[in-house]
Amino acid sequence: MKLAVFGATGRTGVPLCEQALERGHSVVAHTRSPEKLAFEHDRLTVVVGDAYSGEGVRETVTGADAVVSVLGQTADGPDDLLTVAGDNIVAAMTDAGVSRLVTLVGAGVRTEGESVPLSGRVVGTMLKLLARSVLEDARAHVSRVRRSDLDWTVLRAPRLTDGRGTGSYSVGDIDLGFASVARADVATCILDIVDDGLYIHELPKVGPS
Repeated sequence: MKLAVFGATGRTGVPLCEQALERGHSVVAHTRSPEKLAFEHDRLTVVVGDAYSGEGVRETVTGADAVVSVLGQTADGPDDLLTVAGDNIVAAMTDAGVSRLVTLVGAGVRTEGESVPLSGRVVGTMLKLLARSVLEDARAHVSRVRRSDLDWTVLRAPRLTDGRGTGSYSVGDIDLGFASVARADVATCILDIVDDGLYIHELPKVGPS
């Protein structure tokens, strides 16, 4: 399978690319900073560009079997990064005839009528107070993806940690509470979703096993 990865040199993108190559996939890694991808592979293609401006997006998705976005907000980045970059990715995929998209956002994004436990409400309140722009950007991005004609999956994750993963995770309609999950395990979950064609037009949550 040929995977296009946005946010490929981020802290989730690197283990995602490594694991995809280990599974035998070909990877097209889109990044503004290719020097951060500290490995080479004969099935790895690097496209230098900027998803926010649209640079390199069409080149990255053309010919892909699936597209994965693990883009994330940074302190010096635009407040609407996911929304604008997501629009560019969706438009390029539509033009290129690529339908499968998996995008990663925070668990603070809720679905209509979703039952939220007390711990989740506490976390949601903290996000609104401390990271309102990040939450609003993710919500707008998800809303636009859901209105597209793509075979999309929105994967929602709690606080992400670095380091080695456990190799296992929980996914679906789960209670995350104050949980955290390793980025490497989120990468494994994303690849399982892509490989097995899971959760199309759904918004599952991922957490520790």
